[in-house]
Amino acid sequence: MTIKEVKEFLQTIHSIEDLESIDLQSDPRVGVQNAIKSRRRQLEKIEETKRRFESMMVYERELTGVIAGVDEAGRGPLAGEVVAGAVILGDEKLYGLDDSKKLSETERNRLYDLILDTCTVGIGTATVEEIDTLNIYEATKLAMTRAVKNLKVQVDHLLIDAMVLDMDIHQQSIIKGDANSNSIAAASIIAKVYRDRLMKAHSKEYPAYDFEKNSGYGTKNHLEALRQYGATPIHRKSFSPVKEIQEIFR
Repeated sequence: MTIKEVKEFLQTIHSIEDLESIDLQSDPRVGVQNAIKSRRRQLEKIEETKRRFESMMVYERELTGVIAGVDEAGRGPLAGEVVAGAVILGDEKLYGLDDSKKLSETERNRLYDLILDTCTVGIGTATVEEIDTLNIYEATKLAMTRAVKNLKVQVDHLLIDAMVLDMDIHQQSIIKGDANSNSIAAASIIAKVYRDRLMKAHSKEYPAYDFEKNSGYGTKNHLEALRQYGATPIHRKSFSPVKEIQEIFR
């Protein structure tokens, strides 16, 4: 076999055990040995992803009934809505779930589509006006409550990332839940991707603020635009330095 054919053949092997048993292990060609090492690394990564998925099911396995994970995106930005996701996992094992902030945009988008296709999903938002009126903590709870209600399914248990909601449903608040529960990780991906897309839509109306790049966070370019042009209707007027800059433009 040529090196190209060897690489194609190795992609048909799906376990390290099978990889170790192939005759090519004794092939003296450097290209073949490098290809085997590369495939081994790929398989080790796949195995680690599977192990991580199983370890992140520990909270779900302790419960029975319908379980929904809940998480938010957008508590810290200076502009835009706060968004929450609620997810009831389906039967398919979604390997690769993790805290959305740890994933690349490409991987988040891939998992976002997969979650929508295979899980029950609810999305909730709280507006900038609600954030400024209630405060960000209460607005986040409001977005989460709306996300759970938008599941349109009777839920028995909520696994929530470091929050307790005013809902008559059994709840478990988990610190760093998006890194320890697949249900919460899925919710974090839904919330972040949905919110990032909202901010990209806002950027078309307010192009000077780079919302498509910063998602409303206080980057250097964003702050410079704030000082030059003032706050937009989607800026959080109760947040510093938006509040102080807004005073200058009055």
